Amino acid sequence: MAKIIFFDTETTGNTEKDFLCQIAYKVYDPSTELGASTFEALYKPPIKIPPEASAVHHISNKMIADKPSFAESGDKEKIKALFEDTNSIVVAHNAPFDLVMFKKEGIEPKNFICTLRVVRHLDPEEKIAKYNLQYLRYLLEIEVEAQAHDALGDVLVLEKLFERLKKKIMEKEGIEESDALERMMEISSHPSILHTFKFGKHNGKRIEEVVKTDRGYLEWLLEQKLNGDGIDEDWIYTLKHFLNR
Repeated sequence: MAKIIFFDTETTGNTEKDFLCQIAYKVYDPSTELGASTFEALYKPPIKIPPEASAVHHISNKMIADKPSFAESGDKEKIKALFEDTNSIVVAHNAPFDLVMFKKEGIEPKNFICTLRVVRHLDPEEKIAKYNLQYLRYLLEIEVEAQAHDALGDVLVLEKLFERLKKKIMEKEGIEESDALERMMEISSHPSILHTFKFGKHNGKRIEEVVKTDRGYLEWLLEQKLNGDGIDEDWIYTLKHFLNR
């Protein structure tokens, strides 16, 4: 059976120019008697943590002043071996972002599940107002003692969300657990097409309608996404789809 690794990162921001400042994970390894183990560590990034980021994850520059960088820490090779193991499946919410952060550090997992993409797949009519992890935590009444935007706390919420989603996939498609993992990886492997704006001046409107009345807005938004306004493969893919790019 595969090792399942639930992980989360905290970073200096949400663009490709940002860096890791915290990693946490929980790994289930059926080949060991220990079963599950957790890991959490802080690192000093090569740039200052801006106050906007600290306001989200509560990690200050003072807290990481005497920490090694991730590259210089003794953790990198251990995490690289674990995450790149072909028998490992790494699980994250909005995994493409975390995978970009890891790739910058020379780590490229072979198998991954993005719970954000799986949620979107299971909500084709986009009835859920928001897809961020903490919103889903309270929407689905996931009971766990965890503080929002703490890396290990988010991992514990992620684990519970993953179990809910796996069960939904098994029920919806009438498949066994091993096949459900494969299906979740397949769903996670390509961007989602979104259909409704859930932010900005067109909040609540269908994208297919907005492209007819305000094409310029979609073109502007695509340029913002392409030029580093967050790492969001799904929105870039969606905007290119509706703009026929």
